[in-house]
Amino acid sequence: MRTPIIAGNWKMNTTLPEARSLIEELRKTLKGIKGVEKVICPPFISLALARELLEGTDIKLGAQNMYFEERGAYTGEISPSMLSGLCEYVILGHSERRGYFGEDDKLVNKKVKAAISFGLKPILCVGERLEERDAGQTEEVVTRQVREGLRDLDSLPGLVIAYEPVWAIGTGRPATGEEANRVSRLIRGLVAELYGDTVAGELRIQYGGSVTKANIAEFISQPEIDGALVGGASLKAEEFSSIIEQTARIKGQ
Repeated sequence: MRTPIIAGNWKMNTTLPEARSLIEELRKTLKGIKGVEKVICPPFISLALARELLEGTDIKLGAQNMYFEERGAYTGEISPSMLSGLCEYVILGHSERRGYFGEDDKLVNKKVKAAISFGLKPILCVGERLEERDAGQTEEVVTRQVREGLRDLDSLPGLVIAYEPVWAIGTGRPATGEEANRVSRLIRGLVAELYGDTVAGELRIQYGGSVTKANIAEFISQPEIDGALVGGASLKAEEFSSIIEQTARIKGQ
């Protein structure tokens, strides 16, 4: 059985005091919920604070991005060596990084390799834009992003793949559970081709894109979906906790 994983991507939200308040709330509301791996991904400025506040809890910590070089003259960037030992997960290839900052599959692949080499667990995001979906290119786009994102990797320790259709992120228009499960099945099949059935069977696949407490059950009930990458709803302790509680109940672990 794959352990479900729910990760909260706070994006560019929360000051230090706001991060402290939210984490303190989550410590209370998530206490006692078992059978789900819980991850929060605050902004870089809050990672050290979050690590301190999460000590003694089962809530894990992730970063929202990183560069692939260990150190150097890369003003404004964060390296894998800076994150190693500070957090466990790192989100890579998010559609907002691809869309707003021009990150392509080649760059994402370099980041995935660097993360793994420093003992970080990548949450690799893939997904099609609205025009690609309307043109019937979902499978083509996702296949390319998975293959290129994992190119020349010998193994996938701790890797999570998040299927996040770009047209569903922050729009209030999520995919259907059936649609998300179909693409997740495609992703698992691609990983099986590349790394074998055992690795594919252990791979955890999340759905992301307008996930809320009202619709999480539709996604988490699907056989190929093992969790969610949650955006806006992760900024509300009660809502994020409900998403995790429902996941624990439905997956029954």
